[in-house]
Amino acid sequence: MADDFDDLVLDEDFVRSAGTTEPSARARMLAARWREEEPEPQPWRSDEPPAGWFFSKARRRRWRRH
Repeated sequence: MADDFDDLVLDEDFVRSAGTTEPSARARMLAARWREEEPEPQPWRSDEPPAGWFFSKARRRRWRRH
């Protein structure tokens, strides 16, 4: 009984030519979350950094040590 896939060779060229269109896990998670409840609008740019990001005390202490 001959199978259609008997002569199929899965070499590196075949694997690299395959397209990948699957979204990342984070993109799938956010899409699922946003289907249930739309996100609140966020400014594209902000004049201030996110709270505690750049000017946090821990970051300042680490910067002084170097």
